[in-house]
Amino acid sequence: MVIRPERSELLMPAGDLQKLKMAVLYGADAIYLGTPDLSLRTKSAFTLEDVVEGVQFAHKHGKRVYLTLNLFSHNKDIPKLEQYVETVRKVKPDGVIIADPGVFQYVKEMAPDLELHVSTQANICSWLSVKFWAEQGASLAVLAREVSFSELVEIREKCPDIKLEAFVHGAMCMTYSGRCLLSNYMSERGANQGNCANSCRWNYKVHMRLKDGTIKEIELNEHTKDMYEFLLEEGAREGELMPIEEDERGSYILNAKDLCLMPKLDDYLALGVDSLKVEGRNKSQYYVALVARAYRMAIDDWYADPESWSPDKYMAELDTVQSRGYSLAFHEGRLTNHAHNYESTSTMAEWEFAGLIKKVEEDAFILEVKNRIEAGDVLEFVSPTSRETIFLRIYEFIDSTTGDVTEVVNAGQKPIIRVPFSWFDQEDLEQLRFCYPEMSIIRKERPLTKDQWDRLKFDKESSKIELGQGSEILYEKRRDALVTSLEDANKERKFKTPRLGVEGCCGRGCNGCLIFWQDPAYAKARQLMVDKKQGEMLDKNSRGKGVVAETA
Repeated sequence: MVIRPERSELLMPAGDLQKLKMAVLYGADAIYLGTPDLSLRTKSAFTLEDVVEGVQFAHKHGKRVYLTLNLFSHNKDIPKLEQYVETVRKVKPDGVIIADPGVFQYVKEMAPDLELHVSTQANICSWLSVKFWAEQGASLAVLAREVSFSELVEIREKCPDIKLEAFVHGAMCMTYSGRCLLSNYMSERGANQGNCANSCRWNYKVHMRLKDGTIKEIELNEHTKDMYEFLLEEGAREGELMPIEEDERGSYILNAKDLCLMPKLDDYLALGVDSLKVEGRNKSQYYVALVARAYRMAIDDWYADPESWSPDKYMAELDTVQSRGYSLAFHEGRLTNHAHNYESTSTMAEWEFAGLIKKVEEDAFILEVKNRIEAGDVLEFVSPTSRETIFLRIYEFIDSTTGDVTEVVNAGQKPIIRVPFSWFDQEDLEQLRFCYPEMSIIRKERPLTKDQWDRLKFDKESSKIELGQGSEILYEKRRDALVTSLEDANKERKFKTPRLGVEGCCGRGCNGCLIFWQDPAYAKARQLMVDKKQGEMLDKNSRGKGVVAETA
């Protein structure tokens, strides 16, 4: 019998051990993670030893951990399953996330003591599918992002005896979740193997091939539309001709905004959705900590006083985290043009990751710097235990090892600086130590260009319209202003690194790009990846440019 929790849990992702600990410290009820083997996490930095330590850390703090086993298995994967399942059992997770029916049945038979969760990769969109998995022995079903809230209400009503998990925050796929083939086609990186290249967010241009074989680049806009016109006709919509339009920047025709259901979170809590899931296994420590903090405060406040709950202050907190703009996605049942960003694909925010507290000494914080900080910048210390933050204007930077003092620090040099407690002349020192333990986040305002400011204003108006509060006229003005400022910015833009060919490859052997799998320079790295044990990471001497040098 499945025991449902009394309160909805906040479920956060973790791409490495430190992010797991940050998620725990900043308010997650549960964390999901996986090693690079047999899960959709080829970029995961977890070794099996890290997983064991992470589970122990979470359990010590009263939190749950779910391990991912959500690959779609090929024959070559099956021999690894026995070893993986035995390893997982020793780790003692609170659940295993599975997508493949064959893998589900295998784990059910070989490890009946493990709680089985059905992954979003199974694309569960109806109460009939939820009921099926419940009868197979699943204790929790992760619903597809495409499930609308009205559908979720019906699923909850018809399936009261199984835990339901719904995505509330994170990146959106341009097609049916996890089913895109663009990445495979463009870069031989499988989206269903956790290695999506995000080809949907790339910049595309239209070209025309002339009869003599020459190829011309064409800019389609209001100035050239009378000269020629290109139209698309979908096979089942005969006679319905759709124009193709782009400007000199190209087109981001498939670029979805990020999911953010904070404005509707009270509906999900009132319905009794058991697990509220945040996407972001490859996101930064800053993202994990601050998104967890925002949702933790929102959830706790709703349970304390649901009648007067409002999302505004929690949205202000989420706005300090970089995003592609926020959207309600499929909450109302279908996507609109406001769920996509056709003008820009970058992530941005008015704030950025300044650093984190690496160590708390008797008389100072030791800070690990994450972005450039200059004398006069104001740092905001964001506590994992208190809702109040502390601002500190900093005028000099003391190297924690040498004691050298400078007026600027750059993250590329990986500086560790010392911030004496004497600089916090308005704070109680004991309270300061308690509220800001190791791994506390520090942020600062980020200088933005005009096009970036215009993007943020445009995103804001788009979000308002989805909530029925914005203006289409103002939306169009914001869009036009953004297009103009992007045009101005791109006139002077120059790439500092090669874009194409072997020169453009990072050389890290990331189990992904076309260059890595075909170029002879990476032969040794490919062999190492085939032979490595489950959960084993390639050391710095056996991957990247070192491998290229040895095999060239």
